[in-house]
Amino acid sequence: MATPAFNYGSDISGLVWGFLLNGAGPALPVDAGEAEAWLRAPVPGQFVWLHFNLSNAASERWLRAHAGLPDEFYETLHQGSRSTRIEIADDALIAVVNDVLHNFSVDTAEISTLWAHVTPRGVITARRKPLESIERLRQDVLQGAPLRSSVELLVHLLRDQADVLVNIVRDAVARVDATEDQLLAGRVTRRREDLGALRRVLVRLQRLLAPEPAALFRLLQRPPAWVAPEDRQELRQSTEEFTVVLSDLAALQERIKLLQEEIAAQVNEDNNRSLFLLTIVTVMALPINLIAGLLGMNVGGVPLAQHPHGFWVVLGFTALVTGAIAWLLLRLQRPR
Repeated sequence: MATPAFNYGSDISGLVWGFLLNGAGPALPVDAGEAEAWLRAPVPGQFVWLHFNLSNAASERWLRAHAGLPDEFYETLHQGSRSTRIEIADDALIAVVNDVLHNFSVDTAEISTLWAHVTPRGVITARRKPLESIERLRQDVLQGAPLRSSVELLVHLLRDQADVLVNIVRDAVARVDATEDQLLAGRVTRRREDLGALRRVLVRLQRLLAPEPAALFRLLQRPPAWVAPEDRQELRQSTEEFTVVLSDLAALQERIKLLQEEIAAQVNEDNNRSLFLLTIVTVMALPINLIAGLLGMNVGGVPLAQHPHGFWVVLGFTALVTGAIAWLLLRLQRPR
């Protein structure tokens, strides 16, 4: 029996989807063969978007054979640093974009990397796991979103990533608001460890999703000559929008930190109150334990041993001493 090939959600070349765009009409789906033919003979006024799955080993082979990408792109695929950045290589843009997985949950915080190569004639993107922003971009292209250039497609991707991050921040803010309301009401149900886990997720998102300022600054100051002025402006605006989202993320982290400190202070106060009550009970029981220990010794000369009301005398004396100690403790605790 023949075993069916497993292509990781892509075709035999590793292509997940491909579109041919002209900036005016709807996008035309293309397969690997049509994309190969178009790359050999590009049509003026059109650009292609090819998205590959790197989990399929055939993807990189196809790219090396037909895409004509520079060596810097493949070095970026295999290097250890995956910080979000956009760089210039051989008059092309190479973007490394970290994004959350499709069907992302704040509790899991699964993040993967998307690599993109942008030229005037096309955009080639590659990833190893399904990502949320790239899926949003595909849906927009299928719905006929007007994309006049390859740089505008990259800007659209960055804005989709910022929208995904905004939704994550909103979800986290809702959780923090609920915890804050419970804290003010005196009935905190979310543990401090849960807030700590949420804060670690946000820190990881900020560290991986925040673009490198130096790389973006160099790109915006000296972009390639084929990048139109309106594309430069949109890229600058998308960077500013992303910076605002990241600042909101940092403010939310600080807010979670303050809530953690408040909950910790409340827990310490409760512990101190319980320890104080235990100390009072221990001090009040001290006369009882002392008298019981003295009268319980099996030696001669125990006072009131033969007295008919000796038990009640000792009990009354013990109660009197305990009451005096309790009064003294309460008096010492009164605010002056």
